[in-house]
Amino acid sequence: MSFMRLALLAVLLFTVGTLGAQPAPVASLLDNATCLGCHSQAQSSGSDTLVRKLRPVASAAYASSVHANMTCVACHPSITDNAEISNMHRRDPALKPAKVDCAGCHQQLLAQAKQDGTVQNKPRLLVVAQNAETWQSSMHARPNADDATRPNAACDNCHDTHSFHVPTKDSPQYTAWRLGVPKTCGQNCHEDQFEAYSSSVHGQEVMQKNNTQSAVCIDCHGVHSVSNSSSDPFKLAVTQRCGSCHQEQLKSYRATYHGQINTLGHAYTAKCYDCHGSHKVLKVSDPHSKVHPDNRLKTCETCHNGKHGVFSAPTGFVSFQPHGHTGDFNRYPQMWVAWKIMVQLLVGTFAFFWLHTLLWFYRERKERLARGDKPRIRIEAIPEHIRDKHVRRFSRTWRIAHISFALCVMTLTLTGMPIFYSHAAWAPVLMSALGGPHIAGLIHRTCATLFVSIFVWHLAYVGWRIARNWKDFKIFGSTSLVPNLQDLRDMVAMFKWFLGKGQRPKFDRWAYWEKFDYWAPFWGVTVVGASGLIMWQPGFFGSVLPGWVFNVAAIFHGEEAFLAVVFLFTVHFFNNHFRPDKFPLDRVMFIGTQSVEEFKNDHNVEYHRLLQSGELNQYLVDAPSAAKLTAAKWLGFTLIACGLTLLTLVGVGFFTTT
Repeated sequence: MSFMRLALLAVLLFTVGTLGAQPAPVASLLDNATCLGCHSQAQSSGSDTLVRKLRPVASAAYASSVHANMTCVACHPSITDNAEISNMHRRDPALKPAKVDCAGCHQQLLAQAKQDGTVQNKPRLLVVAQNAETWQSSMHARPNADDATRPNAACDNCHDTHSFHVPTKDSPQYTAWRLGVPKTCGQNCHEDQFEAYSSSVHGQEVMQKNNTQSAVCIDCHGVHSVSNSSSDPFKLAVTQRCGSCHQEQLKSYRATYHGQINTLGHAYTAKCYDCHGSHKVLKVSDPHSKVHPDNRLKTCETCHNGKHGVFSAPTGFVSFQPHGHTGDFNRYPQMWVAWKIMVQLLVGTFAFFWLHTLLWFYRERKERLARGDKPRIRIEAIPEHIRDKHVRRFSRTWRIAHISFALCVMTLTLTGMPIFYSHAAWAPVLMSALGGPHIAGLIHRTCATLFVSIFVWHLAYVGWRIARNWKDFKIFGSTSLVPNLQDLRDMVAMFKWFLGKGQRPKFDRWAYWEKFDYWAPFWGVTVVGASGLIMWQPGFFGSVLPGWVFNVAAIFHGEEAFLAVVFLFTVHFFNNHFRPDKFPLDRVMFIGTQSVEEFKNDHNVEYHRLLQSGELNQYLVDAPSAAKLTAAKWLGFTLIACGLTLLTLVGVGFFTTT
């Protein structure tokens, strides 16, 4: 047979075989009607010995859900019309269908939309994908303790994906959905919490009065970002979430030590739920409430129980006002009075001394500009043999006391103001740098003890000096720091000079503002020290004093500290360093002496008295060395820089008060 004939025969056989062949069956996907034919009636399937109860799906609810336009097999791709798989799905309950990955599906859809450039047209897709991503790092996504093959709660446990529809806010559907949240959480998983919530003020408002403004589970725990309730981030966040409804209570809570530490980012102090409970929050008047007066001490004792170095809660804690504020005299009269006292003290002090400072700056600068290069004191007016000398003004003991006082005040400010202004952006950063509230508190109390010790030593030393020289001591003498009528005359004359109505007064050993600087700490140390001691030892003072004393102590302590810091770093710095005749630094307190020229200008009356009596020579010393002057300069500038930095932080905290 020729090659041509063989080729024709092969083509003929191929054609006949092709025409006679039957088409292979093509697997077709199940339609929704077929699936719902069984699932809408909640039928059971399986053999005689193995029965699986089918998941019920309401046809009407599914038709109105966000997934209504999707086929069942789009989410269940392992189930088709193929006989083998179909038989597995309907007749063999031992073989379960593949799990549906809601999160993975939505993330894939988002990735595809990004690739297609259609994300902007699908805003809900982005939201759902973000929610899915948030869920994956939540407590709900973790493997269940009883069955590690499934999560604690999947999308379908909360949403029922066969009927899920995102209701718009302010719609009846949204209201119904929100009111149903507690039952969804409680009846599916958290039965004990739901039982407690049902009897709480929140639960009664929601479940009995249909009040959508009352708190439901997701308000405290979040929606998709449900985290471990024992973790610090949750403890810190839940306080803010309570405050989103109870704004006034949050504000008053943050004014207490508990709230200040919480605001700084530390979760070990009492938070809302520690006092009021978490799921079973009851009214204060309810005898079963944790904050009812009869139960309040027991509630405090859950933290203040005498264990781990924590003091036991004293009886005075019962009358402590954790939400007390200064704006309601009828409810908190002691706090109202304390605040009024401090406000008047602050306004009066700053109004007088800031006016004094501004007028002084104006007059002194005006005279300095008019004087030009001419010296303030004519050198020929000073005896030639003492022109290069210095006058000893402060002994080494006084200088050490001064520098110790200054360092204590600055350290107390550094460690105390982050708590007082815990809301300021700089406060958590500074507190972290200090090692946290515990370390900062230890430093604060150590410096406070040192500060008071120096003050007490000073009183003892002055008393000893007076007793030793009792015969020569004159309480209103020229060298006494006790204010007298001459100080009043000098102050009046000073204001006349400020206004150009008279000559600048001449001062003796101490000017009136120096006497104020001396006596002000007597008030300040007493108020700050006493209030600080009360707050330092609440266990003792709470056993002998009512709880409102702690509220008042906190007001006095904070506001008096504010007064001291602002006064020292504005008025005191100006009087001694920033006024034109002294700028940029007066070194007398650092070296203990000043030139005869400076002494004559600042204390003219004393200069002439000592010069005429011949006592001036007793105070004359050689001018300090260049090295000593340089060291004093750097010390002074360092302290001023620290003071101004602290003043800036306080200013930021004060003007950003919420």
